[in-house]
Amino acid sequence: MSSSANHTTNAAHDSPTPAQEQEAVDAIVPVIPLVLPVVGGVLMFLLAFIAIYMA
Repeated sequence: MSSSANHTTNAAHDSPTPAQEQEAVDAIVPVIPLVLPVVGGVLMFLLAFIAIYMA
């Protein structure tokens, strides 16, 4: 009987891990509106550079 009680205790310890992953996602989400335009600008510059180099 005690081994099943230990098994339930281990399952209780596994539950905080998804909560920590969700906090990491919540920390990144506010930065997305700043990162996407910067990455888009870099991508456009690289594509223009490749087009000029190929021409």
